[in-house]
Amino acid sequence: MTVKTTLSFSDRHHRFLMEKVGQGVFASQSAAVSAALELMIQDEEERSVTLVALTDEIRARVETPKDAFLDDDEAFERARARIAAAREA
Repeated sequence: MTVKTTLSFSDRHHRFLMEKVGQGVFASQSAAVSAALELMIQDEEERSVTLVALTDEIRARVETPKDAFLDDDEAFERARARIAAAREA
């Protein structure tokens, strides 16, 4: 479904948008704005996955006795692995 809307841009943003459309990077202004929004959505989803992974790791560390602590590299490798797995999904 496509929704028609009106947007306003600063002169700088409008020039950049028109330049990219003129260069053929995007077929239209709408396509460029859609691509930018998709990147924002992807960034937000990745940020959310990252925050959940880090929160889980911090929670696990808080609940772990000090004598059973992992070193930093090992602890954050788990979080990195979860982030990588979420990106592949």
